[in-house]
Amino acid sequence: MTHAAPDQDEIATDFAAVPSNQAAGGPPAARAVDLRKVYGSGDTQVAALDGVNVEFWPGQFTAIMGPSGSGKSTLMHCLAALDDATSGQVFVGDADLTTLGDKELTRIRRDRIGFVFQSFNLVPTLTAIENITLPMDIAGRKPDQQWLDTVIKTVGLGDRLTHKPSQLSGGQQQRVACARALAGRPDIVFADEPTGNLDSVSGAEVLGFLQGSVREFGQTVVMVTHDPNAAGYADRVLFLADGRIVDEMLDPTSERVLDRMKSFDAHAAAHAAPVS
Repeated sequence: MTHAAPDQDEIATDFAAVPSNQAAGGPPAARAVDLRKVYGSGDTQVAALDGVNVEFWPGQFTAIMGPSGSGKSTLMHCLAALDDATSGQVFVGDADLTTLGDKELTRIRRDRIGFVFQSFNLVPTLTAIENITLPMDIAGRKPDQQWLDTVIKTVGLGDRLTHKPSQLSGGQQQRVACARALAGRPDIVFADEPTGNLDSVSGAEVLGFLQGSVREFGQTVVMVTHDPNAAGYADRVLFLADGRIVDEMLDPTSERVLDRMKSFDAHAAAHAAPVS
């Protein structure tokens, strides 16, 4: 299938059906309404996000892709309450993050959002199980032991729980980070380039776990990635350019995503070509 170069004023409809969880009429796990994020002022002003409207549905795995500087990481940071919006609204469930103070945002990040980062972000002096339960320990909450056992079994770390990060491979460390993100049963998990520091085998294990958490546990996952192979694990892919969502693909494959990204590259090259 040949795709035209993306038009920023029109979202392409490269899908045939509305996702079943959306059709069921349930509320989104997270959403953005006319979201804008501006850096700088005057001649140096840059709109990292330029009026983004998007919804993330329960039990869905979404990948966010786009060229460097497209706004994909900024979008995730605003959705995850890691950065403030310049204007517009961000909701996690029914909570409008743009109206909350620091204490309320901290509580949302701790209790309703899970994070997986490229750099693992494990505490080196803690064991794997201590890293997994750390957010709940900080909150003074006891984990649901049955759920915790299920998560640990799913990530395959039962024989590594007493090991510290330095005693684990990169793939094992990232699986600890994934287990930590899921252990508190958050409304939504945000993953920022979760396979960026991993080899292909370890990366596939982590992506398979994230995909399984959606299909088996009904988790909602939003992942920023530049890798078409990683995006192929998702249920849908959102494409950003110049701070706007310009395309969406359901049931992606790595090949289809790669073809679409090539069209972005061709579009950018055509606009950058000097006029003779």
